[in-house]
Amino acid sequence: MSDRILVGYDGTPLADAALGFAFENFPDADVTAVYVIQVPEGQLGVFDGPSVDLPVSDRALEHAEDVLDGATAVAAEYDRSVDTDVVSGKPDQRLVEYADDHASDTIVVGSHGRQGVSRLLLGSVAENVVRRSPIPVVVVR
Repeated sequence: MSDRILVGYDGTPLADAALGFAFENFPDADVTAVYVIQVPEGQLGVFDGPSVDLPVSDRALEHAEDVLDGATAVAAEYDRSVDTDVVSGKPDQRLVEYADDHASDTIVVGSHGRQGVSRLLLGSVAENVVRRSPIPVVVVR
């Protein structure tokens, strides 16, 4: 039984689907939608480490809050509530760290389903979360 569900949320339709999946399949769980402010790779080298909150601009934080308003709207459609939070860093790494720090039972993420060269060039947050996570991960497509 999963009591605490972490949903990686970026405001895309797939993130909405992941959040909806969490509400439908974990009706009694507390759900938290987390937006990760991605910091450019070159800047991560100085700060990379466990549970690092990188400094971000007020504009980036405002954007993150606007995105998370979408999560609140999705929750309302399901007559549920959702906690929201903002962190910064590498999305896959930060989602797994967040889940660990907050005793989440399951992580739910959307996948863009990229394949081939596109996936090699862009990477896959969902794939990396699956690889890194010690708890179950549900990938919604």
